[in-house]
Amino acid sequence: MPRQIHLTVAALVPGVQGFLMVKEKQGEHIVINQPAGHVEPGEGLLEAVKRETFEETGWRVEPRHLLGISIYTSPHNQVTYYRIAFLCEALEQDKHAALDSDIIEALWLSEAQLRARQSEMRSPLVIETLDAYCNGKRYPLEIIEDYR
Repeated sequence: MPRQIHLTVAALVPGVQGFLMVKEKQGEHIVINQPAGHVEPGEGLLEAVKRETFEETGWRVEPRHLLGISIYTSPHNQVTYYRIAFLCEALEQDKHAALDSDIIEALWLSEAQLRARQSEMRSPLVIETLDAYCNGKRYPLEIIEDYR
């Protein structure tokens, strides 16, 4: 039985130029992912997705909807991730923000570009989250009860 839960959040951020993505290092590989990362102890889900997106892209975002909750075991490290994906609105970019050390760059990719580059995705959840958005899935943020 694992000793740690890997609770993560991800932001799907559509814009005029496509979707906000990150090119990042995953071990020896370069992969594409939505801005995403672990929820820190004591942190709320909405706070986490805003923080992770800013740390990885320099963009301030506002979550508007929940897109879905996924459970995924990585074949690379056998870790099970609990991933909560949010549809977020891009508010403003801080062009001087220092990005996390494993981020190579933040970039905007169209749906067609993402689908053409599926083999470069960090996990199948990247395209699954895109599919949820394209299929009109939206859940109200009020579904999240935060009793802190």
